[in-house]
Amino acid sequence: MVTHPHLLAAVDLGSNSFRLIVGRVEETLAGSQIYQVDALREPVRLAAGLSKDKMLDRASQVRGLEALKRFGERLRDFYPDQVRAVATNTLRVAKNAHDFIVEAEAALGFPIEVIAGREEARLIYAGAAHAVPASAGKRLVVDIGGGSTEFIIGSHYTPIHMESLYIGCVSHSRQFFPAGNVDEYTMRQAELAAKREIQIISREYKQTGWDQAIGSSGTARALAELIEANEFNDPGITHGISRGGLEKLKRALIKSENVNRLKLIALKPDRIPVLAGGLSIMLGVFEELGIEYADTTDAALRLGVLYDLLGRSQHQDMRTVTVEGFECRYGVDAAQADRIGELAISFYDQLEETDEDQREENRMFLAWAASLHEIGLSIAHSAYHKHSAYIVSNADMPGFSRTDQARLAALVLGHAGKLGKLAQARDIDWTLLFCLRLAALLQRRRVNVGLPGIGVKAANGGFEVRLPNDWVASNPLTDYSLVQEAMEWEKIGRPYRVIYMDD
Repeated sequence: MVTHPHLLAAVDLGSNSFRLIVGRVEETLAGSQIYQVDALREPVRLAAGLSKDKMLDRASQVRGLEALKRFGERLRDFYPDQVRAVATNTLRVAKNAHDFIVEAEAALGFPIEVIAGREEARLIYAGAAHAVPASAGKRLVVDIGGGSTEFIIGSHYTPIHMESLYIGCVSHSRQFFPAGNVDEYTMRQAELAAKREIQIISREYKQTGWDQAIGSSGTARALAELIEANEFNDPGITHGISRGGLEKLKRALIKSENVNRLKLIALKPDRIPVLAGGLSIMLGVFEELGIEYADTTDAALRLGVLYDLLGRSQHQDMRTVTVEGFECRYGVDAAQADRIGELAISFYDQLEETDEDQREENRMFLAWAASLHEIGLSIAHSAYHKHSAYIVSNADMPGFSRTDQARLAALVLGHAGKLGKLAQARDIDWTLLFCLRLAALLQRRRVNVGLPGIGVKAANGGFEVRLPNDWVASNPLTDYSLVQEAMEWEKIGRPYRVIYMDD
């Protein structure tokens, strides 16, 4: 296999377009920099295939799968840790998203993460901040996608406010301009609908303020290209988007009466079906937030994914930063979390795992689960593991995809109590759960006690635990708990043997 150790790739399954970028990593004394070396874009319009009852039709799925097969060929020589694929709003809301993603992963050849709106916002800001010139003040970044629009205020490379609203160029075009017809009244209704959504965040954002407004990615760039090429911008402005430029583009669109009859320089055919929706949202953004001018950049989510992937490879994983923040916020007993995490990992290391990348990822998940398993104590001791799992499932956790959060929540939920509640769970890793539950059981005293050598292995679809007989005899609570634990695993059809060994 030909490998590319200095290349990283990001795949963005957006609501309007699927995109792939490949970046080359260059190391300098000042840090790491990513330079784009290849890019592919497919106008899949996935959101256009979303029915009123949130089901993705087969035609849009096929368009997406064909695009991913082509992406898969381009990425065929890449290792898994060189590629990250993320899916956004349409696959967040589609009820049959899981079925599509199974096929999509087979077509692409790599796992696909469905990321939450705020995680999308964080990655968009990371991409934009790395692409635009350095600024001493705060930036507002607005990214109008196919099914959602992200708003981020940040300083340097750090986001301050992040929001994702359910307005996008595809969904807005379908709602207000389904046949492409445009008139004064319909355009104004589309603008007002966008403004109503933005009003949710406008007060807080205006209070924080910003020194520079930036429109990122496809819709902003497409609007800027039309405004620039047709000289719609205000006098003296040659690049970017001015409010006057948006108004002139709106007048031209209304005069044409139908977007398909619009004759403008730089109007690309694949942008025609979503132009009216994207323009009306941008007009709503400018009006509600009081913006007169915005710079634009094509860099956003995809470049942010690459920098996030680079951070993981350099052991600057945002997920670890997030977990540490949760430990502080919820007053976690860090010493106890470390004891359980280290013991659980030592058990996992005794089990067979041929994929070293997967082994390292699993070890991190065990450490994170140990760090978060007691955050529910901040709510109540009774059923605290359920409170912990709820927080992990529903909180904004930068760096974690929804799949990551579901997997982590299943471990946190299952670390204590009955296993029957997880019998039908799709996201549970029974091997990791075995290691975590055993570690929590053995560390119940919450102090540093000298544990004997404990052996574990997978056997007959279940697990075996081997302990010194003399040690067990002097620890009757542990002995009793292990017997109960074995019975719990047997109830869900997984053998669990506790074997006492003579010294």
